[in-house]
Amino acid sequence: MILAAGRGERMRPLTDSCPKPLLEVGGKPLIVWHIERLAAAGIFDLVINHAHLGRMIEDALGDGSRFGVHIRYSAEESALETAGGITRALPLLGNEPFLAVNGDVFCDADLAGLRRAADTLSPGGTQAHLLLVANPLHHPQGDFALCPDGLVHDDGDERLTFSGLGAYHPALFIGVDGSRPAKLAPLLRAAMAGRHVAGSRLIGDWVDVGTPERLRELDTYLRDTHLREARPCTP
Repeated sequence: MILAAGRGERMRPLTDSCPKPLLEVGGKPLIVWHIERLAAAGIFDLVINHAHLGRMIEDALGDGSRFGVHIRYSAEESALETAGGITRALPLLGNEPFLAVNGDVFCDADLAGLRRAADTLSPGGTQAHLLLVANPLHHPQGDFALCPDGLVHDDGDERLTFSGLGAYHPALFIGVDGSRPAKLAPLLRAAMAGRHVAGSRLIGDWVDVGTPERLRELDTYLRDTHLREARPCTP
């Protein structure tokens, strides 16, 4: 599931006329980077939720066939937050563990590895596997602690930031009302108390594209990287 229902308030005025996941970096929309990397990892059945300007997302991506994937959409009249949006989409996601990716981050995470982690989830055991990153400058306090045994806790001296990429078992969302906004963090903290949340470090590029400045910086980085890769070697 690609989470694409946010309003993108910090991105205004860019998001007044374009949903945040369709903003371009390196020559293509943020959400297309995700779709292509999911397909490369062997993940072809996708669900995308949307609210603000959601029809633009459907018009831009269609059924996903041009990317080699199959896309279904979970429309929300107004954004239901992460847990609410996932719960709303569960009829499309099914009864097995699934991946969820924030549509407003950029990363080159090991999605095939996260898919393997999803296969270890169960209703009575580990219900979530989170990818965590070093704390960025704009979020120095971090979110959760990753322990040596691979479990994630809400407290600890060395805290990391949740990347917005995770694998979840549908059992994690039991009791959540999919018609009302619901945040993911309280669900995760309750599951952590029962030792039901595991995690690992995300190795590779990761950017929370939360402001126009970060969008411009990422676009410059990707275009410069492309130019360096495309430039022929000279003796």
